[in-house]
Amino acid sequence: MPNSDLLPPLLFKINENQLALEAAIMELSNWVEQRGSADVAENVRGALWAIDKNEEFIKMTLAVLMTPE
Repeated sequence: MPNSDLLPPLLFKINENQLALEAAIMELSNWVEQRGSADVAENVRGALWAIDKNEEFIKMTLAVLMTPE
């Protein structure tokens, strides 16, 4: 398998890892908020917004990269 064929699966796995980290951080944000630090939780959610914002573009791009020519 040529190295260039490895790029789409690599990017797919990196994206999976990113989404898993987002979910874990969101859980921590909820835990922090339940303990009275609503400001901190909101700041964390604000930072995670970029992941949500970019997710659709990443998925579409990965689909194109993984489509056989």
